[in-house]
Amino acid sequence: MAKKSKTTKLTLPVIVEKDEDGFYVVECPLLKSCYTQGETLDDALKNIREVIELCLEEESENKVSEITNILEFSSDI
Repeated sequence: MAKKSKTTKLTLPVIVEKDEDGFYVVECPLLKSCYTQGETLDDALKNIREVIELCLEEESENKVSEITNILEFSSDI
């Protein structure tokens, strides 16, 4: 049987602005470098969902890496 993936519902704030060219710019202020744009509001919101997923994956990988580095620490004391 195939494993079912566990889904976690997460609600994050986003800031939406319309720039001078008419594009919608969306940013998630809680995540570093997490922003995108779209020609329509729907496009911009779809894009920010994808960017948030990527930012969360990267953040998760970095945390695992930090923990792994600590666990691999050795010393001749």
